[in-house]
Amino acid sequence: MTPELLTLLKRVDTPTVCNAIEVVDGKRGFNQFTRGTVLCSDPQAGAVVGYARTAKISAVAPSTESPDVVRSKRMAYYKYMADAPQPAATVIQDVDVPHAIGAYWGEINTNIHKGFGIAGVLTNGVMRDLGDLPSDFPVIAGSIGPSHGFVHVLEMDTAVTVFDLTVHPGDLLHADRHGAVVIPHTHIVEMVKAIAQLISTERIVLDAAQSPGFDFEKFEAAWRSFEAARV
Repeated sequence: MTPELLTLLKRVDTPTVCNAIEVVDGKRGFNQFTRGTVLCSDPQAGAVVGYARTAKISAVAPSTESPDVVRSKRMAYYKYMADAPQPAATVIQDVDVPHAIGAYWGEINTNIHKGFGIAGVLTNGVMRDLGDLPSDFPVIAGSIGPSHGFVHVLEMDTAVTVFDLTVHPGDLLHADRHGAVVIPHTHIVEMVKAIAQLISTERIVLDAAQSPGFDFEKFEAAWRSFEAARV
């Protein structure tokens, strides 16, 4: 991850990244992306970009472990997040879905994670305190609710699945209001060139469509050029 690539990834949206991965592949069929609709705490914020730090939580019922064990797991979780190499993104699987009730992501937890240097969160679980969340720390979640329930950490640093996307610790995540994708490690060095190529290709149609006198003939000519250039 170069500074140039990190800046670029924060600036572009997740659909662009998804398409750019296909540019690197030279074909369609990339499928490491979320399914379904997500909710974003700050739709106008830049993308969440970072290497995944993962965990699983539950909140419907109290933990069956002793209070000392629960606290130990909680502190180990925070240490794990605090020690994350930058850039980092938190990915949390709420195992209670589709009956999740525990808003793990509210004013307190978002500020803690932002203070640790985490870029943002992807979770299939619940968020709250929407008017009090810190700026530049998007939470991309499955639902909104008022209570934290009996939220507790089950495990961390393991593969998690959110919105049908499996994320492993250390995966490079790109997420925004559209959802999330995992950028294959083998593609990272080619992403700057691929994004530039993608944007250039899209301008063929966009420039034509936004020009005075655009009609079907001009569309047809632009589309031929577009099809010849795209994946």
